[in-house]
Amino acid sequence: MGEFIKGRQTADVITLEVKKGVEDLKTQNVKPKLMIVRVGERVDDLSYEKAAIKRMKSCDIGCEVTVLPGDVSQDDFIGILKAVNGDSTVHGILLFRPLPEQIDENTVKHIISPEKDIDCFNPANVAKIAEGDKTGFAPCTPTAAMEILKHNSIQLRGKKAVIIGRSLVVGKPMALLLLEEDATVTICHSKTAELAKVASEADILVAAIGRARMITEDFVKEGAVVIDVGINMDEEGNLCGDVDTERCKDKSSYITPVPAGVGSVTTAVLAKHVLKACQLIKFAQEQTI
Repeated sequence: MGEFIKGRQTADVITLEVKKGVEDLKTQNVKPKLMIVRVGERVDDLSYEKAAIKRMKSCDIGCEVTVLPGDVSQDDFIGILKAVNGDSTVHGILLFRPLPEQIDENTVKHIISPEKDIDCFNPANVAKIAEGDKTGFAPCTPTAAMEILKHNSIQLRGKKAVIIGRSLVVGKPMALLLLEEDATVTICHSKTAELAKVASEADILVAAIGRARMITEDFVKEGAVVIDVGINMDEEGNLCGDVDTERCKDKSSYITPVPAGVGSVTTAVLAKHVLKACQLIKFAQEQTI
């Protein structure tokens, strides 16, 4: 039977590191600050917002929320986002996505400056992740998955990793992060031929396709590490992942549950990114003096 990898221990380690970094900045009269920008009242956004605020408080990081109506016009949205980006007291900006259909993401994704773009919305950060530039910010969710793998000493070098999902939020950046650790990576999606067969060859299987309990034991190689990034609601309204955990746990060596898995580490990574952004901005300012 596979061992459950819960995220709390990983999150606690990251949080402790962040607290130390924040304390150091405070001795220099600098306090990191996160600005959350939310459009509308999506349930998953509200849930993440609540968890993020709690995590920032525990790390002594300042946090504010800018809330916009769901029908906000693109012009008004751009004006407010530019104002947030120009606020010198703000070091990191988290913009909840997807945005409403009246707002063109391709138009607005350049507004948040790369140094404050802590969840990889600006294409400049996407490019940095592709290049392995450590000054960039990968999206928080795949970074959280990587933190769990590293914290649990799971070997990545030379291992075959299969990612089911190709979004810019999880799938593609997850592939780049795994490549950086010398894994051999395959990205699959809903159009992949013989998807279960391809997945069942993976030493490390990452499920990020957004379909409740889609991944069954047929997708899992004996002894594989299964990382479930999915956040879904089942027919009974319960939170569940992309993996049918009960059917897959006996074949896997390690498996992350939903809830209490990758999601519980994401806000810790968010705090870590705010700290990093603050440190980089401070350094840049010192260089110009």
